[in-house]
Amino acid sequence: MLEEFQIEKILFLDIETVPQYPCYEDQPERIKNLWNKKGKLLASSDNDTPESLYPRAGIYAEFGKIICISVAYLHNDQLRVKSFFGEDEKLLLVDFANLLQKFFNTNEHLLCGHNAKEFDFPYIARRMLINKIKIPKILDVAGKKPWEVNHLDTMQLWKFGDYKNYTSLELLSSLFDIPTPKDDIDGSMVWEVYWKDKNLNRIREYCEKDTITVVRLFQSFRGEEFVKEDSIFHQP
Repeated sequence: MLEEFQIEKILFLDIETVPQYPCYEDQPERIKNLWNKKGKLLASSDNDTPESLYPRAGIYAEFGKIICISVAYLHNDQLRVKSFFGEDEKLLLVDFANLLQKFFNTNEHLLCGHNAKEFDFPYIARRMLINKIKIPKILDVAGKKPWEVNHLDTMQLWKFGDYKNYTSLELLSSLFDIPTPKDDIDGSMVWEVYWKDKNLNRIREYCEKDTITVVRLFQSFRGEEFVKEDSIFHQP
């Protein structure tokens, strides 16, 4: 089945998100009160408080923001990788939306990520709405039937209809002997690297590694040799 997809028509992507504010105390009072309600629902022990759970706020589009979107696509046996990143979320979202509108805007095109149907795709769409950006056709699922949504998800492909468990990209990359994308930082460290270390380039590199891993995993699912380092081109 996967062989039927034209891999050159697929845009692979990954995003990195952080809480909107450096720490719990910096939130506007109205937002803080709403996070307090959310934090109480998230608490799993007596030690969990809205303040201690605040580093997790980046997981939720209502309390977080996107700081990096890395994309990759195959062209003439070369994997081209590009990142939209920065402190200005609206600017990077506008640039990403322009890419989709210009180059990935037909019914033949698809988006692909890992756990992207549950996280990346809806998160991007929600943040676009909040930033008053028109959602590109390929991301807009409103009114569409399931078979009309041009989204692929390597985690769902791996599940084969089994929806009970989450399987990480790191675990699958290990199973398929793909170089690990977690050789520097992992997702739980992104908020600290951004807000405390102020090292956005480190996050960009991590996001690009994840995106490349998604491409390689998809190729492995198709029974193909995955793209090697000397065939990867990083676009400015």
